[in-house]
Amino acid sequence: MDMLDVLNALYTLPLAKLEVGQHLYWQIGNLKLHGQVFLTSWFVIAVLVIASLAATRNVQRIPRGMQNFMEYALDFIRDLAKNQIGEKEYRPWVPFIGTLFLFIFVSNWSGALIPWKLIHLPEGELAAPTNDINTTVALALLTSLAYFYAGFSKRGLEYFAKYIQPTPILLPINILEDFTKPLSLSFRLFGNILADELVVAVLVLLVPLFVPLPVMILGLFTSAIQALIFATLAAAYIHEAMEGHGGEEHHE
Repeated sequence: MDMLDVLNALYTLPLAKLEVGQHLYWQIGNLKLHGQVFLTSWFVIAVLVIASLAATRNVQRIPRGMQNFMEYALDFIRDLAKNQIGEKEYRPWVPFIGTLFLFIFVSNWSGALIPWKLIHLPEGELAAPTNDINTTVALALLTSLAYFYAGFSKRGLEYFAKYIQPTPILLPINILEDFTKPLSLSFRLFGNILADELVVAVLVLLVPLFVPLPVMILGLFTSAIQALIFATLAAAYIHEAMEGHGGEEHHE
């Protein structure tokens, strides 16, 4: 078999296939479920639950293996929340910030490492949950609810005074800011993950040997950065809601 035959054989493998706008929906009564996002999201949740159970099943004084890895992840998330929210207020928000970071991180990496395209569906194909705008918008709206709750629970009705500060003339702009925050969060994550997967898929179709590998490695790095950016901005918005514009400085 010469090189041309090898390349032709590689092209026939279902390693990459570009499909835009095709989705698998399940109709349950009046409820319409996005099948691809539902399956991959619950896969990511299962991975996180299994990792948590494995880390806490037999806790040792000197951590090893999965316990050591999860404690390192917890320390990383705790430091992130402390740096953004402040030492006095960060502790109640560690579970929320940690859930956002771990879910986005595992979702992004699942799209790069797991060959979802080998699993055939009646319509569309499986991909990372963050590849779908519905997932990223839902995460951004949860962040918006979180910082509204944080601001209102700490400052009460005074929280709404931020809309007329430093001058009431800025009221429309301050209100518009509450809409731009979730939009920027959701579109940044969705755009980066979708673009990364499309680039890898196109390269696999065009040059299936060698070239896609460094791009995939770069994709893993950028996917981790996107999870970090989302969690960092969510924590910063929570801090801003609690302290207001020009609030107290972060504690180291």
